[in-house]
Amino acid sequence: MAAAGPSVFLLMVNGQVESAQFPEYDDLYCKYCFVYGQDWAPTAGLEEGISQITCKSQDVRRALVWNFPIDITFKSTNPYGWPQIVLSVYGPDVFGNDVIRGYGVAHVPLSPGRHKRTIPMFVPESTSKLQKFTRF
Repeated sequence: MAAAGPSVFLLMVNGQVESAQFPEYDDLYCKYCFVYGQDWAPTAGLEEGISQITCKSQDVRRALVWNFPIDITFKSTNPYGWPQIVLSVYGPDVFGNDVIRGYGVAHVPLSPGRHKRTIPMFVPESTSKLQKFTRF
């Protein structure tokens, strides 16, 4: 009798990074990557990506709209280390250098179906008075 191998399950993630609210900034782009436990392995799709640069919308929301697609499939033998998506938003400073404007993380939803997540973005604080002065 042959020994049964470990059973696996698949997790398919399809969606998009729709938009962001950064009232004081413009011309921003978004990067994403997935982090996950050691029992997890991507089997299809992209683990990381980068969007186009976008400007604020002209409506009252002044949203930065990317509509950036995400499509990845994972396999695992164990739910420990469930995947999380890490988002980082970058834009130019006064000298034209790309600097981080915010970052956030969210777990991939546990249940199937359509989900909408609003991810709070953490904004790095300048470490010196010169950086605070030149951050815009």
